[in-house]
Amino acid sequence: MTGDHPRLLTTVLDAEDVRGLAEFYRELLGLVYRAGDEVPDGPDTADFLVLTEPDGTRRLAFQQVDRLPRATWPESSQVPQQLHLDLVVDDVAALDRQHQRATALGATQLLDRTDDPEEPLRVYADPAGHPFCIFVG
Repeated sequence: MTGDHPRLLTTVLDAEDVRGLAEFYRELLGLVYRAGDEVPDGPDTADFLVLTEPDGTRRLAFQQVDRLPRATWPESSQVPQQLHLDLVVDDVAALDRQHQRATALGATQLLDRTDDPEEPLRVYADPAGHPFCIFVG
């Protein structure tokens, strides 16, 4: 490493089903598994998985936990979001296409601000309950 600061390697999301959540984001973002993390032919005992760009750049990782309370944000602050991912698309038509993809993959829409002229967006929960936003930017 160079310089006086560490580099961010990846963002790790907790999940009760690491493979299921990794598959959701793999499909949604067009990522691939790190070598050795691919779906096995036999029983899947993975408790930590990493998704990368095709060139190997790490993007997201998933860590097994026994229990994960779902965030209640934006409806309530009882269980805060704690962390969320911002995903960006080029225009409202792309936002609509990605809405169809995200929900087909198992996301739940939490908020729809597609009529906001300044920043059209939608907020979702992934299958494990982590919030993420897709917006035009």
